[in-house]
Amino acid sequence: MVDTDPDELERRIAQTRAELAHTVDAIADRVSPKRVAERTVTDVKTRAGHLVSSVGDALGMSSRPVEFGDDPDRLWEEERPNPGPVLIAVGAALVIGAAFVLWRRRRR
Repeated sequence: MVDTDPDELERRIAQTRAELAHTVDAIADRVSPKRVAERTVTDVKTRAGHLVSSVGDALGMSSRPVEFGDDPDRLWEEERPNPGPVLIAVGAALVIGAAFVLWRRRRR
């Protein structure tokens, strides 16, 4: 049998308890509804920002920081937007999609 000092065993037990308590607290914090909601909101805000940026890029517009007192109609700085190609592409996609749906319905 191995001789171990009781004080050393108690020290190890106390250290293991502290590590276990830290791990349990970290898990509880990670799965708490409040933290999950905060992470979800942050993720949605980030994705919405990327969507707005990509739509603005597609339309040839760029966003700028909003300041108090700004005119809401001038929140986007225009860089000679040319929505024609985008609108034509969207219209063509809708026409092709509708034609495909009608074609499939008639085949049935």
